[in-house]
Amino acid sequence: MPYIKIESGKLTDEQKTLLIKRVTEVSAEIMNIPQEFFTTTITELPDTNFGIGGKTIDIIKDEYKK
Repeated sequence: MPYIKIESGKLTDEQKTLLIKRVTEVSAEIMNIPQEFFTTTITELPDTNFGIGGKTIDIIKDEYKK
């Protein structure tokens, strides 16, 4: 049974639903396994909990907005 784990920033319920649906569809097609066998989880992380290039995502977002 394939397991898909997605780590992301904050998502809306609509985004989560669509993400799970599409990732499952594509994975099932590529792996030639029925969608019903896939399990998917989404872990949301606050922007202050991960970073890129030595800066947290909240700082990067603030700099991008300027």
